[in-house]
This record gives sequence, structure tokens and C-alpha cells, in this order.
Amino acid sequence: MDLTTTYMGMTLKNPLVPSASPLSEKIDNIRLMEDKGAAAVVMYSLFEEQIEHESHLLHNYLDYGGESFAEALSYFPDLESYNVGPDEYLNRVSRAKQAVDIPVIGSLNGVSTGGWTEYAQKIEQAGADALELNIYYIPTNPDMTSAEVEQMYLDVVREVKQSISIPVAVKLSPYFSAMANMAKRLAEAGADALVLFNRFYQPDFDLEALEVVPHLVLSTSLELRLPLHWVAILYGRAPVNLAITSGVHDHLDVLKGLMAGANVTMMTSELLQNGMGRIAEILAAMLEWMEEHEYESVAQMQGSMSQHHAADPAAFERANYMKVLQSWRPDPLGQLMF
Repeated sequence: MDLTTTYMGMTLKNPLVPSASPLSEKIDNIRLMEDKGAAAVVMYSLFEEQIEHESHLLHNYLDYGGESFAEALSYFPDLESYNVGPDEYLNRVSRAKQAVDIPVIGSLNGVSTGGWTEYAQKIEQAGADALELNIYYIPTNPDMTSAEVEQMYLDVVREVKQSISIPVAVKLSPYFSAMANMAKRLAEAGADALVLFNRFYQPDFDLEALEVVPHLVLSTSLELRLPLHWVAILYGRAPVNLAITSGVHDHLDVLKGLMAGANVTMMTSELLQNGMGRIAEILAAMLEWMEEHEYESVAQMQGSMSQHHAADPAAFERANYMKVLQSWRPDPLGQLMF
């Protein structure tokens, strides 16, 4: 049974890749991921704000807001609480490359062009096989247009791509109004792959302490549907590789992602909840399913359930929408069912 796949020019032994998370902060964890069958690993992210120049800029913003409501300032992080420093990040990338044989993908999390993009070069020099750009940006300025937001993404990708020779993946949010067009333009800007999708984390309010507090909820398989939907649409139409992240928890999620058209499927929540041994378990279950259903390779199933072969994808989408709405039926016990 052939589980190999290609991603950004790299031949991977299977389509399971742990995504950026605190798990990759420790080299022993990365070794264990490899031992359990991971085909590559995405390092935890180096944040734009962690780089000294941008850190000073962030502190200027904090000072600027000093006369506003103190409660609102808790939206800003305590930089020291997560800042291991860019030099230590580069050291860990280098050590990871020396410790394992699988590809190591660096991760940069930022929103602007400029000084921080030089760390793309340094991550390449540290030995990373590829780079994932996690452009995490929520436009809150009512005067900022969608065209300006899109151009910001394109500028970052183009500048980073021009500065390094390793492949570049872009991790996107699902909130673009014309996702297919944006995917095409990112490819034209140099993106080798798109990772769908970034999760925007909504904070909560502590009404006793009057603070904004982080509220992290791990994903479930239900979240797979949105990236599955868009990968199935983009497969064969956007000239990039595709990765699904968010909602990948078992072998069925992986298989669905592949059939939609993904080159790889990425997971973190499942590994955080149930340990890195889940990688081996999921691979074993994949092999069993493929044998039972007479699939000989991953390549045989990739894109087999995408919209690529539909004559009119928009009409196909409308038909599916209508089918879902008409799928409701009353439950004999009085509950709503779909």
C-alpha cells in the first residue's frame, strides 16, 4: 500500500503532518512524532512581535493606549510570557533538523512586510526544508478596504518568496469574499501551497477581574467541513498544493481530506488530547480502510471527490446546498434531525 504524497516539491512517506503547536518546542517530541510515523513537522511559530524591532513597536502601541480604558489593554499580550527570542527559535530549527530525517517546516506568524521577513532567510539558513507563513490578521479599521487587506497578504508573500529559495506555504483564514480568486493571486505571488484554515481565537471577558482572558477550545472533527469544502473547490483550479488543518482527528478525516484534493492533512488538537501515538494508530486505520476498499495508493484517491470534474462548479455548489436543506426530517421522538 503506497501512502506517499508530495507537498511543495517534497516527497513525504504519508500525508500526516503535525501542524505548528507547542508540541514542537521540544526536540524529543519531534523525534517521537517521527517515530510514530509523522511525514514532516511544522515548527511552532516565531511571532513578528518576538523580533526586537517589532517588539519595540508593540510597546509603543501599548504606551499610546495608556490613557484608554485599562481593561481594554489586556487584549495585548505580555511579550515576556512567550518570547523565547528569535535566536533561540533558529537554534531549535537547526537542532530539529539534526535530530530527525523527516522534513522540518519553519513557521512565521506576522502581518507586515519589513524587518521581520529577514528571519525567513535565517530560518532557511538554519536548515528548514520549507516555510509556513501564518498571516494572522483581523482588520478592525472600518476605513480599510478588502482590496487593501488582500494586497497586504500578497505583499508579504511576494517579499518573503523573493528572499528565500525554499518552498513557502501560506496559512489562510476563511474570511475572504472571493477565496478562489485570492488563492490564484497568492499562487501568482509565489505561494507553493495553501494551508486551510487558520483558526481565529475569540477571547472571553472575566467580569470580576475586568480583564480579557484567552479562551482556547481545541478543534473537533466538525470543523473539518469548512476546509474540506474549499479544498474540494480549489483542487485542480489553483496552481498550488493544498493542506487541510483544523478538524483532522481520525483516519476518516484524513481520507476525506485526500479525496477532496489535499496533498497533506495536518493535526494538533488530536495529538494534544490523546498523545502522539495517535499518528501510528491513524496510519494503521488508513491502511486497513484502503485495503478493504481496494485502494492501492494515496495518489489514487487524491481529488477523487473534488469539484474539478464538475462542468459548472457553482451550479454543483447550489445543488449541494439545496440537497442539504432538503435533508431534514422529523425525528419520531420529537427531536430535529438532519
